[in-house]
Amino acid sequence: MPWKSKGVKAEAADAAGARLARQATVEVAGVLGKRDMSRTDLARLMDVSPGRVSQILSGDENLTLRSLAAVAEALDLDVRISFVEPKTGRQDEVALRPDSSDAFVYTH
Repeated sequence: MPWKSKGVKAEAADAAGARLARQATVEVAGVLGKRDMSRTDLARLMDVSPGRVSQILSGDENLTLRSLAAVAEALDLDVRISFVEPKTGRQDEVALRPDSSDAFVYTH
């Protein structure tokens, strides 16, 4: 369900939510890759079905903080949320940094 029922601000909030969900799933995928783990491995650690992990990592903008916390707990990681000033221009895609860090950058 959208953040609000209609309007430009609701559309912007929905788009921002979708970007954050993609960002989170890219981060989790990066951690799994670095640890040579599969989604099935994550499901086992979380004590959920592989299908549930697929739902969580689908990039759906309805990804919840509780789901992210469950992933982090299973992987023995912390989640950090920061509010930062945006760079100029609009950012549309998430990409991993070329230095292979866990960080991400937005690309145009």
